[in-house]
Amino acid sequence: MSTLQQASGSERRVDLDWVRILAFGLLIFYHVGMLYVSWGFHIKSEHRLTFLEPVMLVLNPWRLSLLFLVSGVASRFMLAKVQLAAFVRARSVRLLIPLVFGMLVIVPPQSYLQIVEALGYPQGFADYYLRHYLAFSTQFCPNPCMVQPTWNHLWFVVYLWVYTMALAGVLALWPAAANRIGQRLPAVLAGPWLLVLPCLLFAAWRLSLAPIFPSTYALFGDWYNHADYATAFLIGFLLAREGRIWHDIERQRWVTLILAAACFTSFVLVYVGAFQRSPMLRWFANSAYGCYQWLAMVAVLGFARRYLTADGPVRRYLTDAIFPFYIVHQTAIIVVAYALRGSGLSAGGEAALVISATALTCVATYEIVRRSGWLRPLFGLRMEPRSVAGIAQQQPS
Repeated sequence: MSTLQQASGSERRVDLDWVRILAFGLLIFYHVGMLYVSWGFHIKSEHRLTFLEPVMLVLNPWRLSLLFLVSGVASRFMLAKVQLAAFVRARSVRLLIPLVFGMLVIVPPQSYLQIVEALGYPQGFADYYLRHYLAFSTQFCPNPCMVQPTWNHLWFVVYLWVYTMALAGVLALWPAAANRIGQRLPAVLAGPWLLVLPCLLFAAWRLSLAPIFPSTYALFGDWYNHADYATAFLIGFLLAREGRIWHDIERQRWVTLILAAACFTSFVLVYVGAFQRSPMLRWFANSAYGCYQWLAMVAVLGFARRYLTADGPVRRYLTDAIFPFYIVHQTAIIVVAYALRGSGLSAGGEAALVISATALTCVATYEIVRRSGWLRPLFGLRMEPRSVAGIAQQQPS
């Protein structure tokens, strides 16, 4: 949720700003896609577009890990500018205030419409909100069996805050940890080891934890996701200021893209049942999945560092706007999609309307929020409104 700058402190990491913008942008399209595929979601469209599933599988293994990695980089740059206590306060304010606000105001329509669709809940939103959503209990079991209030898509904010606080705790006990480890990383990750060692780590989590701890995004007990996302966050934090490694990431972009494609193809062939299932084949597929995660992230970072270097008002605008976009996007998707039920639209027409209305909602929300000093903290922005000129002149943080 922060902008990024070069280790030198004099130049913005425009490439990582664009990575973050594009990753959150893809998240919006991904959640629209969830309306149409066979996977579970809060509500579903009347249409089914299962051909989207392989496309979404391309993104699924690495899209969120990449956001945690970029957040780790941002945390390292921020710590280079402020004391640890100030860092903890700033991150807590900019993550926890939007989280609480989102759980109380933004998320409830998602849960309400999910209950209406799943169970035919007959009462209005106010009745549901006061009697059920604010009950602080598990309700409507056995299906969908929801803990309320909930954070739904805002789980990312919760996890990021937890990892940030854990990192701050380590640095409080060992202030020189990042610099000492970082100084050794170029030697450890020299040559092919930049690709091999993290691959082994992500594959190990996939093989050992994923079968035991399926994804819940409920914070407690979600150990596979914690291992996966915390690893990405820590890698980003440790590599943030290691220019030699970033140069290698850029240099090896084509190699990692080819290897990522090979790993993904191997995983998908097993996923779709192209081969007879066996324990050894499942082991191979999970290993390929874990390696694909890291290789895809390196490929994205490498191509971004090579080509996504253009700066300007669009980048500055979206860098500030993307967190408010993230906060409101899923509610907009679900409300609009529910409103279009029974409209007789084709799948393409419905999806186009959902995407367009969601984009307009995100932009309108940001345009209102950024002009209001008291609304800004609720959406993760600094307290003071800033003019376009002010934004252009600000130092990255």
